[in-house]
Amino acid sequence: MRMLRWFCGHTRRDRVRNKVIRDRVGVAPIEEKLTQHRLRWFGHVQRRPPEAPVRNGVLERVDNVKRGRGRPKLTWDELVKRDLKDWNISKEIALDRSAWRLAINVHEP
Repeated sequence: MRMLRWFCGHTRRDRVRNKVIRDRVGVAPIEEKLTQHRLRWFGHVQRRPPEAPVRNGVLERVDNVKRGRGRPKLTWDELVKRDLKDWNISKEIALDRSAWRLAINVHEP
């Protein structure tokens, strides 16, 4: 945001909201971009063969690790499942790279 503010000629003292600056510059919201990158990596992992090290390390869960007290941390696979549900995308599309890229693309305003 600091770069975008500088680009528009505003400082934090001007008290211009981030959304206004993003709209003026034409940049997509950061939450959508993060989700897009997370889903892009998920598609890469899904297209790898099952014996690939990246697939074994990301998709397998270790159950005998003792977690701390309090609310359990959100794991990467739970976050990806939530993103797929929010964007109404099935994980089978990930096997077709061109269709997957079209499904997860975030358009710049």
